[in-house]
Amino acid sequence: MTPAARLNRCKAILGELIAFPTVSSDGNIDCLRYIAGLLEEAGARVEILVDESGAKANLWATLGPEGPGGLVLSGHSDVVPTAEQDWTTDPFEMVEKDGKLFGRGTCDMKGFIAACVASLDVLAEVATRRPIHFAFTHDEEVGCLGARHLVEDLKARGIRPAMALIGEPTEMKVIDGHKGCCEYTVRFTGLEGHGSAPDAGVNAVEYAARYVARLLSLREDLKARAAPDSPFDPPWTTINLGGLHGGTAHNVIAGKAALEWEMRPVNDADMGFVKDAVAAHVADDLLPAMRAVAPHASIETEVVGEVVGLAPMPENEARDLMFRLTGANEAQVVPFGTEAGLFQQLGMHVAVCGPGSIAQAHKPDEFISISELEKCLDVLVRLGAEIGGR
Repeated sequence: MTPAARLNRCKAILGELIAFPTVSSDGNIDCLRYIAGLLEEAGARVEILVDESGAKANLWATLGPEGPGGLVLSGHSDVVPTAEQDWTTDPFEMVEKDGKLFGRGTCDMKGFIAACVASLDVLAEVATRRPIHFAFTHDEEVGCLGARHLVEDLKARGIRPAMALIGEPTEMKVIDGHKGCCEYTVRFTGLEGHGSAPDAGVNAVEYAARYVARLLSLREDLKARAAPDSPFDPPWTTINLGGLHGGTAHNVIAGKAALEWEMRPVNDADMGFVKDAVAAHVADDLLPAMRAVAPHASIETEVVGEVVGLAPMPENEARDLMFRLTGANEAQVVPFGTEAGLFQQLGMHVAVCGPGSIAQAHKPDEFISISELEKCLDVLVRLGAEIGGR
């Protein structure tokens, strides 16, 4: 297949993928069934692993022999919502303009998935000595839920690939490290009452604000914990407040409040430092004060997702493979999270490298440059040659 023909096939597949509105709150099974059909045509053994809801699934497929080793090409099939975004085109209909392909998920990260599927002819030819696996997951955008389930399943089944390439949009730069990403929703239940007698009630918004004040104090403490040689920017573990909701009126003591926040830990020690400090503040300070007035008062934390980081490793076959294929001679780290750390926990050598720019992700009029897809397709074709020659 000529490069031009392969690019056209990739664009056609991407257009089909964009047409599936796989927003994380909805399902992705129809999209995976479409991908599964193309994989099966190429001779892959395909499994669609449905979750408990029946609406979402992971896809796991293999070309080549059974057994340990080999390479995983991985991407998430879910996308972020388009509601309340000002798009100039239909986000679920791919539009080509000025050398760019517009549509929700074009860069994050259906472009990489389309490139993998458009390269199946080459990959199928060379997957004779070592397997090539495909892992397309659900719910990456809301805590890497699908990848967590997939990794647990692979571990239980004794499936141990040697390497994984996560095709997040990096402009085809090689990434070997990123911070973790932990997201929480904390719900406060107090006691409503008339605003003229605040001491007679328990104001949930007020206690949420005290919780926020502790987080802000911890955020400053974390800066002092940064290692002098930290490769990250910023070099410390960060905390971000995403939203605070509560109350019903100016003159009513708020009985309910919800706080949404995240931290991006540089290491597990920082994650434990923050979680322990927050838990102590709740147990020792906030809850006793709330329950002195309202014994039923509560603070409940929902763990939306705790995604481990990707630790840079001195020896990393996946990173070195991508060096050879891209011509890069050094890896970078990024502040955003991916599923890569989960695969690393399974014992794989892992790199992150994919088409498109993270600057376009999650935005209205999301796009991927056609030149980025061309670079990715070239790398995947040469990846096939590299694997076939070993």
